[in-house]
Amino acid sequence: MRETTSPSLITPDPTLSIPGLLAGRLAADPHGPFAERKAALGSAWTPVTVQEFADQVAAAARGLVALGVAPGDRVSIMSRTRYEWTLLDFAVWAAGGVPVPVYETSSAEQVAWILADAGVRLAVVESRAHATLTESVRDRLPDLGTVLVIEEGAVDELAEAGASVEPAEVERRSRLATADDLATVIYTSGTTGRPKGVELTHGNFVSLSLEGVAGLYDVCAAPGSRTLLFMPLAHVFARFIEVLCVASGAVIGHTPDTRNLVADLGTFHPTFILSVPRVFEKVYNAAEQKAAGGVKLRLFRWAAKTSIVYSRALDTADGPSPALRAQHALADRLVLSRLRATLGGAARYAISGGAPLGERLGHFYRGLGLTVLEGYGLTETTAPTAVNRPGSVRIGTVGPPFPGASVRIADDGEIQVRGAHVFRGYRGNPEATAEAFDDDWFRTGDLGTIDDDGCLRITGRKKEIIVTAGGKNVAPAVLEDRLRGHPLVSQVVVVGDGRPFIGALVTLDAEMLPGWLAGHGLPPMDVAAAAVHPTVVAALDRAVERANEAVSRAESIRRISVLTSDFTETNGYLTPSLKVRRARVLEDFASEVDALYGTAPAG
Repeated sequence: MRETTSPSLITPDPTLSIPGLLAGRLAADPHGPFAERKAALGSAWTPVTVQEFADQVAAAARGLVALGVAPGDRVSIMSRTRYEWTLLDFAVWAAGGVPVPVYETSSAEQVAWILADAGVRLAVVESRAHATLTESVRDRLPDLGTVLVIEEGAVDELAEAGASVEPAEVERRSRLATADDLATVIYTSGTTGRPKGVELTHGNFVSLSLEGVAGLYDVCAAPGSRTLLFMPLAHVFARFIEVLCVASGAVIGHTPDTRNLVADLGTFHPTFILSVPRVFEKVYNAAEQKAAGGVKLRLFRWAAKTSIVYSRALDTADGPSPALRAQHALADRLVLSRLRATLGGAARYAISGGAPLGERLGHFYRGLGLTVLEGYGLTETTAPTAVNRPGSVRIGTVGPPFPGASVRIADDGEIQVRGAHVFRGYRGNPEATAEAFDDDWFRTGDLGTIDDDGCLRITGRKKEIIVTAGGKNVAPAVLEDRLRGHPLVSQVVVVGDGRPFIGALVTLDAEMLPGWLAGHGLPPMDVAAAAVHPTVVAALDRAVERANEAVSRAESIRRISVLTSDFTETNGYLTPSLKVRRARVLEDFASEVDALYGTAPAG
């Protein structure tokens, strides 16, 4: 059983809570920038000082008190990522409450389950549509009182309601919580079954944030650090970064609509970005597609290859040769600098999590000048439990354990985690909590290895291991991640459990398809026509061959089925955190899977 630990970089303070982090920031720099926000689409970024944010938090918290929120009461927040999300999050904490995030894409059934299971007393939603959805299940929510709507002035309404509440009451409540007290309940999006409520404490967030400030200082705490949040704040990753920025002094911005992401990046100029691999894949694929064909495409591919070769050379003893440095400088001047500008022009680091990024993209972005610090974590670990560090990046791994964390590999290959950032249990579910731990080690359900440098590599999900008819164990994630990097591909589900060989269900990326067709001299066509077009099928077959280079012959994909509909949140095949609901896909596309095995594959 292999084990590795990264020493803690902080002195734990059992009295420190999330409101205490904000109080510390306020005391240190009340007139410094806390955030920048937009009043409306297309408007300029307006700075918000720490004092202004703290005053707004206190005013909203007094309103929550006036509306009957008591210490320990749960308050749900259902909204896209926007300034008010962060403001209300801290207001609930200041009032002594427990915020419960709800994805803004959630169905009525999901809203009913989360609000009922958490015992939510007051709900804040973004839109009238969200309010209507919540009200439609009120008969199943005996604890629910007021429903406030952000777009209808919820923040001002709270400030007015709390005008008669003494500021001292909020100050008192802000000091109630200690490290062991419940800070939030985050419901896992769940690829199967009902989501479980993960109970995270103030200590989980505080310890991880302070460890992050110390261990990732150059990324998030150096003077001038700033980040633009566009991932859902209902997700633990974005939520952790929100708290981390309070502790680190970084300036935070919010983008509620990712259709405006490129424009917002260009005006906000973040120095670090957090995202999931799919976004980095899309940026690369879009740049390649924009190059179209001919000389421009050849120039882009040369520059991309130069970026990758240059990055790989950085990991060698001698580093890049003078000739390679000159070649890289030319590629940067002609192509790579434009891509940096797409990301805002100031970004030096990106933190990627949720799935493996892949070595090719990792090297491409580092050669571009953006060091992607790939990390790994779960809701149960308050987000990161391992991450690469500036100056010590091991591309292809998720780095060593986060400062203060320990990771070990069990005899069956499962990754297990221990540290102050690990959750205290599943809400109202002691059986699931007991099952999730081996003594004080959290069983992640993921598979991995630890290399000689103490860096963790993720190899798959324990429950997703495929055993072929020939007895070969196959981890689908390796193949799926590589194949998904092709610009035509949106989603991949590798199949083959109990079957004679490995196959895959593939969906096409409708956004990338038109540009790809034009770049290959093909007329416009819809996804259904493209799925059977010989040129498209041949391109996918070549992508499969490249993906198969990572595995043995027995593990390789022998056949694919190209589906005519994508997997989305709307149709229920993706979770809100964009993970494929594999069991549902296999059930609903059983006939397509069976068709893969109608006759033996050639070779």
